Amino acid sequence: MTDPVDTTEIIGILGGMGPAATADFYAKLVSMTPGRSDQDHLKAVIWSDPTIPDRTDALLGNGPDPTPWLLNGGRVLREAGATVIAIPCNTAHAFVPRIADHVGLPIIHMIGEVADHLTTLRPAVRTAGLLATTGTVRAGLYQEWLDRYGIRLVLPDEASQEGEVMAAIRAVKAGTLGTATASLARAARQLTERGAQAIIAGCTEIPLGLPADAVDVPLIDPAAILARALVRRTRAA
Repeated sequence: MTDPVDTTEIIGILGGMGPAATADFYAKLVSMTPGRSDQDHLKAVIWSDPTIPDRTDALLGNGPDPTPWLLNGGRVLREAGATVIAIPCNTAHAFVPRIADHVGLPIIHMIGEVADHLTTLRPAVRTAGLLATTGTVRAGLYQEWLDRYGIRLVLPDEASQEGEVMAAIRAVKAGTLGTATASLARAARQLTERGAQAIIAGCTEIPLGLPADAVDVPLIDPAAILARALVRRTRAA
């Protein structure tokens, strides 16, 4: 028998960054929810707004600030009845400090959940590799959280970041995987050769292009960890 669901909790998914990653996140939320019937699953509201400006472009000074769109999405979710917000986009978490005090709902911080998760792995992870957008890397999102736990972070070199990681992310967003898997696997291998004991798939498009068996260390999927955190939150005590 599974624990009963807290029927007062309604998950608001602030998505569209990108649409395929949002759909993948909801599928993970469903698959990770224990239950044998429709009624055992979680209430959710999805706001998928693909017009939100590119987060990496904004962080690099090459595009508009997505904060107004994120605030609007938070408002839509709140008015639709959401009681908690999940953002299945790593780079968007750079803007969470700008919206957290204005959306009127708690935001489950995906990157914080990943940092907590890494501390539970055995053998212990002392060095993690990060595959993510250039915006996430430049904003230091994972560096900030992993430093709190004494976990060293290794990053792709500049050529790999642009030619393999970002090229693969763009391919997934365009729906044309092509060589994305091979490119991401090469970038991951570069990180494991530099001591990474786990690879963080730090862009929600990456798990769509990089299967876990293409990496010879644990592949950490932040969207899956966020989904698991939401399931834990919504199981009644």
